[in-house]
Amino acid sequence: MACGPAVFYQAPEEVIGRMVNVQPIPGPAHAEDRALEADHPTSKVAMFTGDQPLPLDCGIDLAPFQIAYQTYGELNAGKSNAVLVCHALTGDQHVANVHPVTGKPGWWITLVGPGKPLDTDRYFIICSNVIGGCMGSTGPASTNPVTGKVWGLDFPVITIPDMVRAQAMLIDRLGIDTLFAVVGGSMGGMQVLQWCAAYPQRVFSALPIACSTRHSAQNIAFHELGRQAVMADPDWRDGRYVEQGTHPHRGLGVARMAAHITYLSDAALHRKFGRRMQDRELPTFSFDADFQVESYLRHQGSSFVERFDANSYLYLTRAMDYFDIAADHDGVLAAAFRGTRTRFCVVSFTSDWLFPTSESRATVHALNASGARVSFAEIETDRGHDAFLLDVPEFFDIARAFLESAGHSRGLTADE
Repeated sequence: MACGPAVFYQAPEEVIGRMVNVQPIPGPAHAEDRALEADHPTSKVAMFTGDQPLPLDCGIDLAPFQIAYQTYGELNAGKSNAVLVCHALTGDQHVANVHPVTGKPGWWITLVGPGKPLDTDRYFIICSNVIGGCMGSTGPASTNPVTGKVWGLDFPVITIPDMVRAQAMLIDRLGIDTLFAVVGGSMGGMQVLQWCAAYPQRVFSALPIACSTRHSAQNIAFHELGRQAVMADPDWRDGRYVEQGTHPHRGLGVARMAAHITYLSDAALHRKFGRRMQDRELPTFSFDADFQVESYLRHQGSSFVERFDANSYLYLTRAMDYFDIAADHDGVLAAAFRGTRTRFCVVSFTSDWLFPTSESRATVHALNASGARVSFAEIETDRGHDAFLLDVPEFFDIARAFLESAGHSRGLTADE
């Protein structure tokens, strides 16, 4: 979810139609819960001490640090059924359980659960909060053990490869040598591709969805817009808002509103809202939320600031901007996957203009050139980038078929 960015709460269509004059981005209602989760999450935690540093691309060894994660299902005796789910920009480890801050369902309950494509009766599902996140993995919202204060902008800048190195350390801690599958969309899909480039021998199958091997100039521009909105908020206080008792909820809310537009499509917005008014027949000739689409965006902004940290938003968007797998292989993308034995299924959506199908095709061409086993599906839908988080039966069917085929090749049975 981003997935690039992604939406982890989608108001039902019937609710959207009657939302009334959501006021402009109120302060976060769950600030204390969110702050507690940053250091002491209500999920499993893997602690790494000073003698187990995480080497970062910026040249710093991060230690100590922790990774917050959730698991679903059971690891089989052969440890051959483990699936790592990688979350998108504003996601977290709570993929299929009630979120401890918002009380809302997990962000991928459409895909993860008993009898679903990521069947928790068959697979052992692992989902960790990325390094730099704000739901229990070490990041700018965490406490710096040296100063005893929140890291803020003293936290080192992180990258997608840094996130994957941390995940690999977690997988080692769990005693798992090879992952049956790595799955994710948007920023999660970037992590999937990085896993396959950095640890090809540890990934049996990969399902990268609505993503690319590098961030485009347009996407970097959208992220810069969001970051500037956060930093322009007087309550941001140069990133020291926690120490000073403020929160840049207005700037973060605007950043979310702008990003959310990119997750949808013009057709989806027109179908949902058109130019319909919000609980009125005539315009107010003011700057109130006259249109339903305005009210909807304000709702997205206000609900987002309840659960997400503003500095984490800066760090994670920057990590996506820096992502470029080919850059580490003399600009030759195919070289990143040369000789891989991983089975790939690359998925895109016709109306996704944030990560368009052309970028998925470029990934497929590079995988073909590297000799990889790869299948590709472009799914027709008007739901835009967010389609991978929504109820799209064609996507579910493709994901299920791919994983079942890979499971058959690995010798996984329905009883395992």
